Amino acid sequence: MSIDLNTLSPRELGNLITTARKRQALLAKRSPIGQVRSKLTKLAKAEGYTIEELFGGAGAAAAPRKAPTVARAGRKLGKVAPKYRNPENPKETWAGRGKQPRWLAAYTAKGRDLGEFVIPGAAKLTPGKSKPAAKKRVIKKSGK
Repeated sequence: MSIDLNTLSPRELGNLITTARKRQALLAKRSPIGQVRSKLTKLAKAEGYTIEELFGGAGAAAAPRKAPTVARAGRKLGKVAPKYRNPENPKETWAGRGKQPRWLAAYTAKGRDLGEFVIPGAAKLTPGKSKPAAKKRVIKKSGK
C-alpha cells in the first residue's frame, strides 16, 4: 500500500498519523508468533491433544492459504416452471434442469418411468431423460 503524502490535506495527514500510531501500539502489545505458538502447544499437550489434532495439521509451519477461486460467470438462465412432482411430497418438484433430485433418482432406479412424475399441463419431457420410443419400421409390399 503506498500513499502519496504530498496529495493529503493537513487534516487527512493528521488522521493517517493517528491511525498509524494506533496500529503501531497494537502491534507492540502483541507477543511474538513463536511465543504464542509454544504457549498453544503446551496448553494442547496439557489437555492431551496435539496442535495437528486441533488445527488439522497446521502445526509448526502453517501452509499459506490459497486465494479462493472465483467461478467463471456462465450463461444466466431464467427460472423455469417445474415439470416433475414427487407424489409422496408435492412440495418437491424438478424443472428438468441439472442433476436429478434424490427422490426422482430413487424412483427411476427402482424402474419407474420418468413420465409418471410429469405435472399435468407442464411442458414436454426433458429430452434424453426418458426412454426413447421404439423406431417404427415400414414394410413395403411388393405389388405384382
